[in-house]
Amino acid sequence: MAQKPSVPRGTRDFSPVEMLRRNYIFDTIRRTFSLYGYLPLETPAMENLTTLLGKYGEEGDRLIFRILNSGNFLADVPLSALSSADIAAVTQNISEKGLRYDLTVPFARYVVQHRDEITFPFRRYQIQPVWRADKPQKGRYREFFQCDVDVIGSNSLLNEFELIRIIDRVFSELNINVIINVNNRKILAGIAATAGAGDRITDITVAIDKLEKIGSEGVRQELLQRGITPEVIRRLTPFLSLRGSAAEKIAGLKREIAASPEGEKGISEMEELFSYLDMEPSQAKVVFDLSLARGLNYYTGTIIEVKAADMAIGSICGGGRYDDLTGIFGLPGVSGVGVSFGADRIYDVMLNLGLFPEQTGSSTSVLVINFGGEELPELIKIAAALRGAGVATELFPDAVRLKKQFSYADTQHIPLVIIAGSEEIKASQATVRNMKTGEQTTVSLSALPEFIREAKNR
Repeated sequence: MAQKPSVPRGTRDFSPVEMLRRNYIFDTIRRTFSLYGYLPLETPAMENLTTLLGKYGEEGDRLIFRILNSGNFLADVPLSALSSADIAAVTQNISEKGLRYDLTVPFARYVVQHRDEITFPFRRYQIQPVWRADKPQKGRYREFFQCDVDVIGSNSLLNEFELIRIIDRVFSELNINVIINVNNRKILAGIAATAGAGDRITDITVAIDKLEKIGSEGVRQELLQRGITPEVIRRLTPFLSLRGSAAEKIAGLKREIAASPEGEKGISEMEELFSYLDMEPSQAKVVFDLSLARGLNYYTGTIIEVKAADMAIGSICGGGRYDDLTGIFGLPGVSGVGVSFGADRIYDVMLNLGLFPEQTGSSTSVLVINFGGEELPELIKIAAALRGAGVATELFPDAVRLKKQFSYADTQHIPLVIIAGSEEIKASQATVRNMKTGEQTTVSLSALPEFIREAKNR
């Protein structure tokens, strides 16, 4: 009995219709990135584990897909490790590479490796798949695309401002109503220091970042499990319950963490960022969210997370500033900031909310009906003229019943059909049928390309 075909859990096939819709998202994002002067870049699907490990925190390291070494990968594994089932020791010997976890760390590796070939500030975008050995669930996949945009080699907060403008423009063009949450890791460090746990900033931010998922009591329990004392937790609580506008929260923070130089710097950065946002207000709501922590260890300043306002699915875009990432690869003192759009979650949001334009169901604008026989040479010429004018055109390959050809156009979401039988061809005319409205228009063959272009734009 033949084995039933399947794909690995957490991965998916994409049909032509799904690919057209995904490309609509990618094209919108890519167009916006280019509008702000960012350049395209690609890096390999696999990286050396020395590049990946230690950049995402303990949880992130566990989610990296390892790739087995070629050949007899068990040859160099000590027998003691095999007999004791020491997974860490075995893995270290059998795997030197892994699938990329995100696009930011490979980008930092690229910058360091090609430092003499690029001009700073370096602005790049990257649209490629990434892999995470996570538990598959709704809205969470093991293989998914990220659309990253970063600028490295500049400390200016104008970069953060432009990234928020890019976020706003992309989701506005996609008709997704979003909330853009922002915070600053320096503020979180200042809060931790003020609470008397400055050396536990990683434990505190990892727990705080789960506030929306597990609630305040869940965060309190996780902090306790991580060894944070009840007194420190008590001191943290007022900061997470600050309410009001960004200006009001900033004023409250100034009163509470004035003794922390790092916290003060974070407050100053947020004040500057919101002053820029006031100059060019966004369509989306921008919220100063003190519970936002984003658990990745490499963020050092501004952090950004975007949620769909009309659907619960987790973040659909996020990022922040990283001052120390290239230093790990031997190029210290180069600051960068970027955000990543989660194309797969964006797709799910648009599909569930019915936000895809109808035309994204097909790449074909016109179907030419095939009558066969003596008409076929002229029909080939009609299709060629339309393609020459830049109109995506299909000539149905078989001279079958009209009903079947119309049904094909309807199923494939082809908006226009051209009917040119012997009588129309003798008169140098064709009938154009709008498949949505049923309206039919007689057009001369010479005017057909221009008529089709205008009909597409209506």
